[in-house]
Amino acid sequence: MTKIPVALQMYTLRDEAAKDFAGTLRSVARLGYSGVELAGTGGYTSADLKNLLQDLGLMVAGSHIGLDQLEANLPEVIRYNLELGNKYVVCPYLPEELRKSAEDYRRLASRLNDIGRECKAAGLQLCYHNHAFEFERFDGVTGFDILFASTDPDLVAAEVDTYWAEYAGHDAAELIRRLSGRVPLVHLKDMTERPQGTFAEVGEGVLDFAAISAAAQTAGAQWLIVEQDTCARPPLESVEISLRNLRRMGLA
Repeated sequence: MTKIPVALQMYTLRDEAAKDFAGTLRSVARLGYSGVELAGTGGYTSADLKNLLQDLGLMVAGSHIGLDQLEANLPEVIRYNLELGNKYVVCPYLPEELRKSAEDYRRLASRLNDIGRECKAAGLQLCYHNHAFEFERFDGVTGFDILFASTDPDLVAAEVDTYWAEYAGHDAAELIRRLSGRVPLVHLKDMTERPQGTFAEVGEGVLDFAAISAAAQTAGAQWLIVEQDTCARPPLESVEISLRNLRRMGLA
């Protein structure tokens, strides 16, 4: 079975990238990641960033773009990502004031359907990235389930974050299987033992990445994406450990 390529979510190296964007990408390429998921573009034009990534041998797995930008500047977002050669545009977060009720999630679904329709027409795929708060229940149903039941599967896909799903008490592999065909991107993020349950390098915590990878294969995922929100070690060391462990497990 062909392995799913492994990318790095650049938010993990946000401090390094803020100081030296190109140099940080160079370090990611040197470690052996196949691609990057962007969390900002370093001020580069789409053409210049495309050339930089091509020179480094890095593909673009996706790009995190805030809901405010998706709504206010969608034509520019579409233009930039098409020129960059990126297929997956990801809404990475939902402000607290937009997630207080089931109706809030239905309203969000309508907004994402509209954004996703324009993305689809241009040849892009809109995705939504979960945290833990989407699993709050409203009359017995989670916000996550309301959102994905209320969006068109062709217009809004999922980027399942394994850490946050497990943190909220859900089996990440089962969640991925349940959304089979609708999960092009999977965030690999490990967790220390409870009760702390803090962020850990992939393979250094308690999550079952063999099961998660198998579920991602079954679901048709196109990218596995390493991310670590905060690192106890220097972040570049952490992302090196994560990739090394994935190789040790035969997953990269």
